[in-house]
Amino acid sequence: QVQLVESGGGLVQAGGSLRLSCAASRSIFSFNVMGWYRQAPGKQRELVTTITAGGITHYADSVKGRFNISRDNAKNTVYLQMNSLKPEDTGVYYCHLRIVTASLVDDYWGQGTQVTVSS
Repeated sequence: QVQLVESGGGLVQAGGSLRLSCAASRSIFSFNVMGWYRQAPGKQRELVTTITAGGITHYADSVKGRFNISRDNAKNTVYLQMNSLKPEDTGVYYCHLRIVTASLVDDYWGQGTQVTVSS
């Protein structure tokens, strides 16, 4: 089992920045991908960005050029730097970890952290 603990959410004005962090409870030696999803009120959870252990990243079109994901494998931590925030970025942000082995795929989720962007 792996626990994911998020921090860094809050209230910010449009155009501002926030940095989210997500720490895994243990080291992961299998192939894995960490990332962030978000869920706005009344909407489905959507992918924001992912990063592999090797540093390959993927971003949703809506955040390209504004958000940056990074990870520190020694600290088992992934970060999300969010710049030029817009009101439509408001939502609960969830950290996600997918571990892939030869025999199975395991998904883990953090508890979520609220991000509110005021106009």
